[in-house]
Amino acid sequence: MRRPRAESTNSSWRLLRENGGLGVAAITYVLVDYLREVSPSWHERLQPALWAALALAALARAPFYRHWSLEIRAALPFLVSLAFLLAALLCEAISVRFVSAVLGLDWHRSASPLPDTGQWLLLALNEKLPQASLCFSTLLKLQALDLLQVRPWCASSRYQIPPHPHPWAQKYYEPYASDPKAIRRLIQTDTHYAYVKEYPVEYRPDWGRMSFLVDILRPSVSEGSRWYHLLKKASGGCNDLMYSGHMLVAVLTAMAWTEAYGGWTSALIWLLVLHSAQREVRERHHYSVDCIVAVYVGILLWRVTGFIWSAKDTSKAKRLAKLDEVQGRLMHAAKDSDIDELRKLLMEVDLAGQERQSSQWAIWAFAGIATTFLLSCILLAFIWTSDG
Repeated sequence: MRRPRAESTNSSWRLLRENGGLGVAAITYVLVDYLREVSPSWHERLQPALWAALALAALARAPFYRHWSLEIRAALPFLVSLAFLLAALLCEAISVRFVSAVLGLDWHRSASPLPDTGQWLLLALNEKLPQASLCFSTLLKLQALDLLQVRPWCASSRYQIPPHPHPWAQKYYEPYASDPKAIRRLIQTDTHYAYVKEYPVEYRPDWGRMSFLVDILRPSVSEGSRWYHLLKKASGGCNDLMYSGHMLVAVLTAMAWTEAYGGWTSALIWLLVLHSAQREVRERHHYSVDCIVAVYVGILLWRVTGFIWSAKDTSKAKRLAKLDEVQGRLMHAAKDSDIDELRKLLMEVDLAGQERQSSQWAIWAFAGIATTFLLSCILLAFIWTSDG
């Protein structure tokens, strides 16, 4: 009864040995990223060195990659996905800037965060388990006094937005925000009626065809005259966005690891996901509901989009169909002890699941172009954006 468990454990160890470099690289990247808080000077030295080492490792391993023929067939979906990703990032950057600037800097300074029972639970566990502290580092506990007030000062530290609200908010939000009677009348009449106070005139640079973004991004004189520079500083925003993007990426990474490797290493990865969730809540980057929703959305997204990379399942289905087709001949050959016929039929089953192979020249050309393209995209991301 113990044999299947032993085989599963051996399989996990074998996969870990074959792909251990990827795990080591990921863990090293996380550790170097933590140095951003522990020792900024060492972080500035080690992070560029790590980037260079990862780039050289990718170049060194590219010639020995065994699945370039599969990558050729996935090239067009990859480019379409890349275009969609860039469009989504652009939309996110515009949205994050808008929700952070629409109510003005004075609102950010005066608004209080909402109560979060998830954070209360973590604080209560700290009192019950003061020694373990849920594997939370001493450094982060020392920073807790600063993190309690992160949100009110977030906008002033990240953006140079006007202190007053956006003209849209001046007209449709400010006159009704603190008067229950005014809100009731607005709901009953469904018509704007309140008096709008006088506010400073909005700065409107000439962005040519992109001038329609002025009302959305609310630029200031000191932030430059180009709309692109504003989007580079969008970061994560200051409005506790629903849902957590960091948690979504963590869940998708855990789903990919679970599907590729499985075994006990997957349990370790999911523990790291849970640690990331409680850290997001403790540091007041997100409410607990943002992290919980991100877990559901990540799993749902992985399941829904699984058909995109179902080539392996298609190949398996073709082999099974071919096996059903020759099953009678296999039984007949087995009864006759015809080894040559058995070998021939099994070869037909195996070939039924294989795709048509491209020429070796085309594979090497595609490998060079793909590697150069990806490294160029990464380099441009570090040059054109804030810290990549």
